[in-house]
Amino acid sequence: MATRRRFRGTPRGNQIRVNHRIRVPEVLVVDADGSNLGVLPTQEALKRAREANLDLVEINPKGNPPVCKILDFGKFKYDESKRKRETKRKQTIVEIKEIKLRPKTDDHDLDFKMRSARKFLESGNKVKIVCRFRGREITHPEVARGQLEEIMKGTEDLANVELRPTMEGRAMALLLAPKQAILQRVAQEKVRREQEREEERKQQRTLDEKERAERKLRQADPDNHHGKISINELLEKGDGATSEEGDDEEYDEDGEGEEYYDDDSDDDDDDSDDEGDDDDGGEGEGEGESDEEAKA
Repeated sequence: MATRRRFRGTPRGNQIRVNHRIRVPEVLVVDADGSNLGVLPTQEALKRAREANLDLVEINPKGNPPVCKILDFGKFKYDESKRKRETKRKQTIVEIKEIKLRPKTDDHDLDFKMRSARKFLESGNKVKIVCRFRGREITHPEVARGQLEEIMKGTEDLANVELRPTMEGRAMALLLAPKQAILQRVAQEKVRREQEREEERKQQRTLDEKERAERKLRQADPDNHHGKISINELLEKGDGATSEEGDDEEYDEDGEGEEYYDDDSDDDDDDSDDEGDDDDGGEGEGEGESDEEAKA
């Protein structure tokens, strides 16, 4: 006999009950404008929500009776997610950076590790310095204590001591936390960077909108690739705008105007030329006759 598999999904979090999912007999109802309607039967509250074209949302299920509000559930979910994002963006996450030492750590290496600790503190993080013992080194804890105290003196302008040097098994630990002024400065820098990123996003959105507008105008006027009308002119005229200039001229492929000749004018010029030739011939004949008479 085949056995059925049991699929155990991830447990659901606290679900917000809406409309028909509210199964208690009566609820304390808050209207959409914030006024208190008092304790009403659940069916009556649902009826009022439907009349207002809104939803009945359970706000406080632990109340007696549960508190419900008449509102737009879609807008409520959007505002809730937006509020969570803002809270997550504004919160400051403090990390604990760990620096490891040995009782035999040299002075130069100790200065280098102190500079690293100062850099972590200036970034708004906590610093934990751990000095580990090996073998019989644990019989001389004063060496590690002296190293940790030296680090404390080198960072006293930046840090507060949360945990003084104490033994943790075969190690001695020191915990430093940045001062409040440093945390405020880090928070201000974070806000400034966020504002700069928001400004960059706005500029990018503006550029994207302009590119979409130009693409749309090019699609509306596909003949604009000859360069007769600039994009700025099209943007001023709006969507589907066409040029009213240049209607009296026709352009060839190079964009230059063609010249048109009147056939009638050419004929008139030819006629005038013929007449001129006739006149010249007549004058020549008259001159020949006069020369013959003179000879006679």
